[in-house]
Amino acid sequence: MNKTEKDTLLFLKNHSFLNQRIVAEQMKLSLGKVNQTLRSLQDQGYLKGEMNLTDKALTLFSEHAPRRAVILAAGYGMRMVPIHRETPKGLLQINGEPLIERQIRQLQEVGITDITVVVGFMKESYEYLIDTYGVKLLINMEYAKKNNLHSLNLASDKIENTYIIPCDIWCQENPFCRNELYSWYMVCELVDDESSVRVNRKQELVKTNRGGNQMIGISYVTGDTAVELKNRIAQMDGDFRWQNSFWEEALFLQDKMIVFAKVASSLSTYEINTYEQLRELDASCRQLHSQTIQLIAQTLQVLEEDIRDITILKKGMTNRSFLFTCRNQSYIMRIPGEGTEQLINRRQESQVYEAINGLGISDDLYYINPENGCKITAFLENARTCDPENLEEVRACMKRLREFHKRNLKVEHTFDLYQQIEFYETLWNGASSCYQDYNETKGKVYRLKGYIDRQPKEWTLTHIDAVSDNFLFIPGNPSEEEEIRLIDWEYAGMQDPHVDIAMFAIYAMYDREQVEKLIEAYFSEGCDPAVRRKIYCYIATCGLLWSNWCEYKRQLGVEFGEYSIRQYRYAKEYYKIFQEEQHELSC
Repeated sequence: MNKTEKDTLLFLKNHSFLNQRIVAEQMKLSLGKVNQTLRSLQDQGYLKGEMNLTDKALTLFSEHAPRRAVILAAGYGMRMVPIHRETPKGLLQINGEPLIERQIRQLQEVGITDITVVVGFMKESYEYLIDTYGVKLLINMEYAKKNNLHSLNLASDKIENTYIIPCDIWCQENPFCRNELYSWYMVCELVDDESSVRVNRKQELVKTNRGGNQMIGISYVTGDTAVELKNRIAQMDGDFRWQNSFWEEALFLQDKMIVFAKVASSLSTYEINTYEQLRELDASCRQLHSQTIQLIAQTLQVLEEDIRDITILKKGMTNRSFLFTCRNQSYIMRIPGEGTEQLINRRQESQVYEAINGLGISDDLYYINPENGCKITAFLENARTCDPENLEEVRACMKRLREFHKRNLKVEHTFDLYQQIEFYETLWNGASSCYQDYNETKGKVYRLKGYIDRQPKEWTLTHIDAVSDNFLFIPGNPSEEEEIRLIDWEYAGMQDPHVDIAMFAIYAMYDREQVEKLIEAYFSEGCDPAVRRKIYCYIATCGLLWSNWCEYKRQLGVEFGEYSIRQYRYAKEYYKIFQEEQHELSC
């Protein structure tokens, strides 16, 4: 039986048959197609007489009838900044009704009472649903490390004649039904540039690289498809490569989903991913008036409704930030990321901003909280980051960096490289390093400390994180050179300024030749060999430092791919390079 035949059978189950023309109009099919389909259903034994369902058809409906639902509500909802920390997505309200409560009521309206809600972030907020609606809560303890594929695998025993529902969907009309005959995945007719699927003529969902149908996320699985999905999810969840994947990846077999498309209207079905989408759907929603929005309004002395165009920025290595506009000016609000309170001393960062604010060194600061690290700065329009592969840009950045160092600014705290290595190691909570030769490598790096300590230094405020992404080129008038600003001062403290050269090199993952060119760019007059060897020591030491940092972040579920291994390699390789240089000097 094909999809059109199943859809026709569903139509006849839910509507009284009057004539073929009405069926054609309601199903948006040609009259000829309807006649052909009805004859086929009669020949297969599913219809009899005046298009009445046979016992065979009723048995088919019974076999595929919806019996249960799984609602996925474990995630952070990071794209909902600035309210993601105050309210979990499932409890956002539209017209005074929490999203997840609406979903539960719509399920119960069609007789589905076996409802499992997979929770994680702010899980306690959902506890009341047990008593109010009789649902079951299933706790995902790894919500910070894994995506919702893991959540669904935890509920795998429920995958049989099951609706799978993300908690951030609002449907004006009930999307669920007492009768289903096949597995489907819901998309919208709207084109979405970020979508990776499109509906083809056969009502199949196929992968696309050019944008496709907006993915809504509600799905129904039944029959063999449910069995296959269950097995695929279990297999993928056990594979580290799928740790950050959405469960929909399990629906793909090569470049096509194993379920049909169900196309919903964009006028009645909404996925709420962002603050702006929530405001668009319900401008009176009380959760829009968050503490963060109130803080921005107070800081900039504006009304809350003046704060517009909130857009999450690319997820950084340490923070979560969002862009917004207010009275024709753009700003960035930084919100510290997971585990940041362990990594950053916000009072010290605040002191650094006091030292540099107003000097045209960094972005313009409007607010910083020395307790939690929240920060508001001006957005630098049309700025671009330094391209570490562009030697001219690198030279300009090194010139700017040296000018900053020569200001000889002072703060009260120091960034001690070796103390930080030990500190990050303590954050592993007793776990061993994932590197088999870590203790040997660490021992070698510590042997470099003696050489570093013996070298003369100009102790000054040092950025510590002076990497290519933190140098911004600001376009000026056509007759003027681009201005360069250095942003993100979280780790800054008193140090040897040559540490900043090492940090730039290892973040850019430079090879030896590129490192030498970087040093030459900073020391336009030439670099003393002893200073060069000291920078080699810093590269090795900072490589181990950031490798330890990456190991801590990995425990929080944040992975950095090649970057983490390359940092560890710097520790080993530049220890060897330093030793070779020292040996040649002694010969």
